[in-house]
Amino acid sequence: MRMEKKHNKLTALERENIAIWLSQKVSKRKIARRLNRSDSTIRDEISRNGFGEYYVAVHAQSKSQKRVIKARSRHPLKNKSVYGYVLKKLKSGWSPEQIAGRLKLKKPDNLYWHIHHETIYRFIYDEENKDKALFEYLPRKQKRRKKKYGRKAQRIRIPDRVSIHDRPNEIESRLIFGHWEGDSIEGKAHKNGMHTEVERKTRMTLAKFVLDLTAQETANAAFQMFGDLPSLAKKSTTLDNGKEFTKHRQFGLTTYFADPYSSWQRGTNENTNGLIRRYLPKKTDFTKVTQTELDDIIWEINNRPRKCLGFRTPQEAFEEELQIIGARIPSRM
Repeated sequence: MRMEKKHNKLTALERENIAIWLSQKVSKRKIARRLNRSDSTIRDEISRNGFGEYYVAVHAQSKSQKRVIKARSRHPLKNKSVYGYVLKKLKSGWSPEQIAGRLKLKKPDNLYWHIHHETIYRFIYDEENKDKALFEYLPRKQKRRKKKYGRKAQRIRIPDRVSIHDRPNEIESRLIFGHWEGDSIEGKAHKNGMHTEVERKTRMTLAKFVLDLTAQETANAAFQMFGDLPSLAKKSTTLDNGKEFTKHRQFGLTTYFADPYSSWQRGTNENTNGLIRRYLPKKTDFTKVTQTELDDIIWEINNRPRKCLGFRTPQEAFEEELQIIGARIPSRM
């Protein structure tokens, strides 16, 4: 009659019997039959969990348990290579989603490098890592995302104002390059600020400090920002209804205006201003920040991968569009 072999792990009691029978000079084959185990199982057990020339049950059980724990445990971020990459990019200000997406873009066929962004979040907020305060590396440094509110429009008459509802449909679709969204960011005590512009298709960002958020200062800044771009890269911009945009005709491109109190109609710009605020939070005195420092911030933002761009960077996407229209790529954009 053929003996049915077990496939579960050896127990502590079985290991005690193996130790006793080995001390009694019982052969490995007989031990296997007594335990209803295969010969190879007993030989492997003695070989792997033996104590030098001896087999001690307690020692064998301990080695086996440690081996099981090690086999079942996984690196919290899949492996050491991914762990190093994730920490490096977190320290550079990348979000977990950007990191995960970039890994797949860089190594599309290597599953060894693929990781889900939720895995990174779980690692950051794991109770075991609480003392490391890894959440400090996150762009917003908090567990819950807070709803962002745009600046309120002021009730002021803007000459030659063209409503966003009269804007061509091609702008809404984001399929055509060269359409922007603009806004202002106020500095400490509303005394100074900056003008920002974001290209809707590529998410390329431009920003320039202004001494005062007046109409003329803003118009001058916008004109300088768009000055070096070819005409096909600066077709239009959509603004809010702030008083600093009353001289929009001096921007050098077609302008449209969102509805009052409707920041969501310029969502790309609002989101980008939020990115800038990570570096320059509210109540920051912009007079103590140079334009060169602001340029460095914008360069970092433009060189982070975006999910909406297939995890390419805005810089890469913008340069591709310039090449398509046969335009020169401006330096330090």
